[in-house]
Formats: sequence, structure tokens, C-alpha cells
Amino acid sequence: MPVAPVAVTTSERLRMVGVHKRFGATIALGGVDLSVASGEILALVGENGAGKSTLMKVLSGAHLPDDGVMCIDGQPYRPRNPLDARRAGVAMIYQELSLAKHLSVMENILLGMEPTHGPFMAWNLVRKRSAEAMAQLGRPDIPLDAPVYRLSVAEQQLVEIARAIAIGCRVLVLDEPTSSLTKRDIVCLFDLVTRLKQQGHAIVYISHFLEEVKEISDRFTVLRDGRSVGGGVTADASTDQIIAMMVGRTVDELYPRSPRTAGEVVLEVNNLAGAGKPESASLTLRRGEILGIAGLVGAGRTELLRSLFGLAAVRSGKIKFGAYVGASSPAGRWSQGMGMVSEDRKAEGLALSLSLSDNITLSKLPPFLSPSRQDDLSMRWIDRLKIRCRSPRQSAGDLSGGNQQKLAVARLLLHDVDVLLLDEPTRGIDVGSKAQIYQVMDELACAGKAVLMVSSYLPELMGVCDRIAVMCRGVLGDAKPVKELTEHQIMLEATGSGEAA
Repeated sequence: MPVAPVAVTTSERLRMVGVHKRFGATIALGGVDLSVASGEILALVGENGAGKSTLMKVLSGAHLPDDGVMCIDGQPYRPRNPLDARRAGVAMIYQELSLAKHLSVMENILLGMEPTHGPFMAWNLVRKRSAEAMAQLGRPDIPLDAPVYRLSVAEQQLVEIARAIAIGCRVLVLDEPTSSLTKRDIVCLFDLVTRLKQQGHAIVYISHFLEEVKEISDRFTVLRDGRSVGGGVTADASTDQIIAMMVGRTVDELYPRSPRTAGEVVLEVNNLAGAGKPESASLTLRRGEILGIAGLVGAGRTELLRSLFGLAAVRSGKIKFGAYVGASSPAGRWSQGMGMVSEDRKAEGLALSLSLSDNITLSKLPPFLSPSRQDDLSMRWIDRLKIRCRSPRQSAGDLSGGNQQKLAVARLLLHDVDVLLLDEPTRGIDVGSKAQIYQVMDELACAGKAVLMVSSYLPELMGVCDRIAVMCRGVLGDAKPVKELTEHQIMLEATGSGEAA
């Protein structure tokens, strides 16, 4: 890779020019340009599989680039491994935190670079440097002696950032930092990121949430298919324009809505109450429609779907599913023609250590099925959902989040169920993958299937659903046609601040 210095502006901290990376016949990066200045927040956006992770692994020394130029403060930069990158001042904060949770806060902050006096640990320096890092983040109140496992997720994330500060980071990369945070924690994180920006750090912020990108970043760069396809000043670009760059099509095409005709009632629920939540839920679901359930986190929406599918106990009420009356087990629901996609695809939705073929066919695996026949069955749905993979024998854990979610949906399609329960089906995935799932939902409804969908993203509910019911504190309101609702009305009902929308 060329190592000649690149001409930079006086404030430019990081520049990457023409970065290429190939894995066998797969081109992961086909010439990416990126720059970020001191005291600037650059948002890096793109679909899953666009190359964001690979680019950041090149930056952090986990991958060696095949070609291109990288410079920090105008000086050639080519880390051979992550330790080289850390020494050069590049720090990565991954979505999955990499802490030694049995160690204390201060031990984690200086892990791998502990000061010593001869053969002994210089504990006074460990405490001093850790305290300085936490004070710089505005959180001197977090006990340095506390084991990390006792901290909240947001506080653990602060420890990761403090570690970056302690090594003297010049470029800080935050990868989906809000995915596991509450709204209050997100506000605190944004205050912290703004403080770091004011201190002169160059920050690369990776997120699928474009609302966050608009709020926190100064500029943005869009990757698509391993290449830089656009970017600019965030304040000058609309969300629709950013999405169009990401997916190569306009926002109007995101929410397909073919003509649908609601048919017979296939699921009827009357005054359903669970062991905890829901408190009371009544609904009717018809063939050929998508019914959305809106509400705040904790309102009882997930518990409603789990009760219907047999994953949670039913205290009282009536469930009538076709010819079947009463509660059932998940196995029973599968056999009756009901399937569910869990909101937690890693813990419940998929067996990540198994192959794509195994995941798609696992709950409908006939005896004496040959591996080749199993792969043939799986490839039908892999192709239809455009799941990016090397082969149906690839491990599900190797896929991006969006492709894992499409894999979970593929299992339902193989079962050919009549009722699909979808709990946050597009959470944590890119816009392109969302569009493909919306398209499949539209096709299923047009084919006479019935979809019951929980989502926290109101534009999504308004875009794909025929009717929406709102759940507030465990009680499900009446479902109303989307044409009669606004996002404002839904939020009033979800927060208990207004009467019927």
C-alpha cells in the first residue's frame, strides 16, 4: 500500500483514500474515501453488508487493506494489528462491549497498558489515570473499585470510552452505540459525545437510526456495495435524501402497498390477560391484512404476542384461531398454522451456530431429508429474500444483522403459515433489508395471509399496516384504519395523554 503523506487541511485528523479489501472473489471494499477532522462527528451510514464493518476493521488494524492510503494528522498510517492502531490513537467502541466484567472499573480502563514499578503494578497510577479519564467524561461518581458487571449497560459503555481516553485516542469510532440504551441513557451519551467533540476528538459515528445521525453528526458518508456513494453536511440533507443514497431508490418505494382485500376472521382474541401483561387485549385479525400494535416499551405488546403463540401463560380470556379455541404450545401453534418471529433474534429467533439451511428447516424437518434436498429448500427462500451468504451451509452467526432477520422470516415462509406474528421485525437492521421485509409482508397479505406486527417505529406502522391498535399500560385499544390515524394521535393514546385517536 502506498505510504506517501496526503495533503490535508490543518484540522483534518483522519483520511482514508481509495481503500480496497477483497476476501477471495468477494470485493468487500471497492475504493472507499473517508475523512474526519478534529472536533468533528462524521456519521458513517449504509445498509448491512455495505462495507462499514470491514472499513472500520481496516482502520482499527483487524484487517490489512489491499490498496489505498490512510493518514492520521497527515502522517502515513498502516496498522499491522489492533495494538498498532491503539498506539496510534485509534479506538473502537463496538456494539458488543469488550470488557472483563469480573475486573474493576479502573482495571478495565488500563487493561493491557498498566503502569508498573519494576515487577509490581503501580496501583496509585492506575487509580490516578482512571480517575482522570472518568473526570474527562464527566462521570467521576462511578466507583473505580466496582466490578464492571455491577454497572448498567450505559455505565459499562462509559468505561469502554474511558479506556479510549486513557490511551490518548485521536480517532474514536462508535459502532451502533445506542442499540442497548434507554432514551435517558441516549441523551447522556449524546452529551458525552458532544463534550468529546469540543475537546478536539475526531469521532466516527455508525448507526442505522437516521434520527440519531441527524441529531448528533456534523457530516455524513454513505457506503453502498463497498463503495463511497455520497455524503455531505448533515444539516443540509434530508432523511429521505440519505435513505435514497443508501438504498439507491426513493423513500416512496420503501413501503409497498398493493391493493388488499380483508377476508374472513382467522384470529379472534377477547379480553386476554397474561400472567403479568397484557391486562386486557381484544382484537380480530383477518386474512389479507396487516394489523399493527403500537405502544411504548413495556406496555405489554411483546407479552401479547408471546401469549398468543404459547410462549407465555394466559391467565384469562379467549383465543380463537381458526377451528382451535384456547391457549396452546409453540409446537401446537406451528402445526395449527401460526408462526412467530421474536424481537430477540440472537437469543430466541435463530441458532447462530447452525447453518442457514438448518435454521430455515429446523422446525419443519421431515425424516430422511438429504442435505442436498435441505439446501434446495433453503435456497428458494434465500434467493427470494436476497439473503447475502456464501452458501446455505454458512453459519447463521456469520451473517449481518439484516440478513439474520431475513433468515428468521424465511423459516415462517417455509412453513407457509396462515398467521404471522412479527415482533419488531426490522429492529436493528438497515433500510435496504427493511424494504425487502416490507415487500414480503405486502406479498403475504395480498396472498391471503394474516400478519400481526409489533413495532416501536411509527412511520413503519403507518407505512405497511392496514389497521393499528395501541397498547397502553397493558390494555389494548380498538384497532382503527391507518387512514384515520396520525402519529401524533397514536402517541397520545400510547402515553395515556388522550382519548380515542
